[in-house]
Amino acid sequence: MSGGTSTGLFADNLKGVLLAVVSSAFIGASFIVKKKGLKRAGATGSRAGVGGYGYLKEPLWWIGMVTMIVGEIANFVAYMFAPAVLVTPLGALSIIVSAVLAHFILKEKLQRMGVLGCLLCIVGSTIIVLHAPEEETPTSVNQIWELATQPAFLLYAASAVAVSLVLMLHCSPRYGQTNIMVYVGICSVIGSLTVMSIKAVGIAIKLTIEGINQAGYFQTWIFAMVAVSCIITQLNYLNKALDTFNTAMVSPIYYAMFTTLTILASAIMFKDWSGQSASSIASEICGFITVLSGTTVLHSTRDPEPASAADLYTPLSPQIYWHIQENGEVSVNKEEDLLSRDFVAIVRQDYFV
Repeated sequence: MSGGTSTGLFADNLKGVLLAVVSSAFIGASFIVKKKGLKRAGATGSRAGVGGYGYLKEPLWWIGMVTMIVGEIANFVAYMFAPAVLVTPLGALSIIVSAVLAHFILKEKLQRMGVLGCLLCIVGSTIIVLHAPEEETPTSVNQIWELATQPAFLLYAASAVAVSLVLMLHCSPRYGQTNIMVYVGICSVIGSLTVMSIKAVGIAIKLTIEGINQAGYFQTWIFAMVAVSCIITQLNYLNKALDTFNTAMVSPIYYAMFTTLTILASAIMFKDWSGQSASSIASEICGFITVLSGTTVLHSTRDPEPASAADLYTPLSPQIYWHIQENGEVSVNKEEDLLSRDFVAIVRQDYFV
């Protein structure tokens, strides 16, 4: 390899690394700015965590949104200069940025075990990325369409959609406010499909700029519609996750799950795992286990949300009083019955279920 070529590759890699670092800084900061906007919007209306969309009228949320878009654009351009093995692991820097900013700006304390969980997520995701199989770069939208319609990837896509629907329709109304894996899981699963469709759109744009028009292919527009639908879904549930849970938890778990599922989707779509050495496969499995361990540690160190006095003491309708008589018998009286000293009020049914 000539000195000029070597110098050119080094310069390209340096540009990619710098862009990836800038991208991580913008994305990490966007989590904080957006949550600040979500809190401000929730103080005057319905919170995003319970289905409100008042944050769309909050300028601070839009500043965070623009910041995230700038970060994503920088990340996209970084892949044009440097290989994924350099760019993708640097996305973990956004976790550190968001955790530090959340500590100082949002006053969200990151416990010691939470720090350990962050490190495990970062290390595990880095191991997966470093040992992830190389993918063949598609040269046309038609080629990506053939890869996307192969049985293996269709099975993955169908499974991803099915899991997302279960999380959205069944788990979200019941456990979304108490289990961080619901909202973040939806973002991560849908996100893996987003990357695949965005990649197809990106190739179409690149080929069109080079003079090979891809706008006439219906596949281009299908990929574009899938990308837009997935991005909207991701943003919706990411807002709910940020509005409901600690930012220092959302960022690393989202990063770990999103990176893992994206690599999995890419490997299935492009058949990159065929021909890998046993050591590489073993390293990837260790990475998966490490990420899972970090996610578990982070989940276990979550600070419980303080319940409001109104939530604890507002009785259900109708309010029920249990009357313990002198002979030991128990009778039930409704709200309109007169309350005496030997009545015990049960204002929350989950206290005795």
